[in-house]
Amino acid sequence: MSDYQREVEELERESTTAARLFDVRRIIGGLFVVYGVIVTIAGITASDADIKKAQDININLWTGLGMLVLGLLFLIWLKLRPTVPPAPDEPADDQG
Repeated sequence: MSDYQREVEELERESTTAARLFDVRRIIGGLFVVYGVIVTIAGITASDADIKKAQDININLWTGLGMLVLGLLFLIWLKLRPTVPPAPDEPADDQG
């Protein structure tokens, strides 16, 4: 195997790894899970005065739980349907 072919294969592996790492579903899902945990904790520790302001609805708790569910759905979607790397183009044979 020539150095060129090895270099191309290495670049393809790096490209595939970068595509999986920076998949939008991973970023969005992770952010929603993190913010969902924070808002859920704020909802659990809400005072009676805070709940009274929101017409007796613990809006932080419900919003946090909704964010957690949405974030987990994105991460489950990522696991069930992973990013498929594009098929590499066949290099032209250099005979000459």
